[in-house]
Amino acid sequence: MTIIVTDTGFTVDEREGKNGPETLDISGDHALADLTGMLNRTKAIRITFPDFTDGRGLGLARGLRDAGYTGRLRATGDILPDQYAMLRRVGFDEVELTDKQANAYPQERWLARSHWRQHDYQTRLRC
Repeated sequence: MTIIVTDTGFTVDEREGKNGPETLDISGDHALADLTGMLNRTKAIRITFPDFTDGRGLGLARGLRDAGYTGRLRATGDILPDQYAMLRRVGFDEVELTDKQANAYPQERWLARSHWRQHDYQTRLRC
């Protein structure tokens, strides 16, 4: 069972086992230029983070949103609850966890970071 983290906590992946041609699995080092032609045909993109210190997927997600991608962006791989706010700010909609990750980092740890809009320094600077 795949666990998904959203701003409201843990949920079960409603699309599990339904990854078809409209879902694209890529790594964070994938070139944005190679994806732009597929964006209008892709409903969901899953970006894998091989290590929690590898931020390339963050830049890729931001680039996809800047290029006009409006589908679902999911982060998966070695991700920590402390990274949730940044993932949301760059455009990810959700985080996919393994059972091991969900046990190591319970829902409360993720929910503590779910108010990511309230701690946005850019918004504070605009006031």
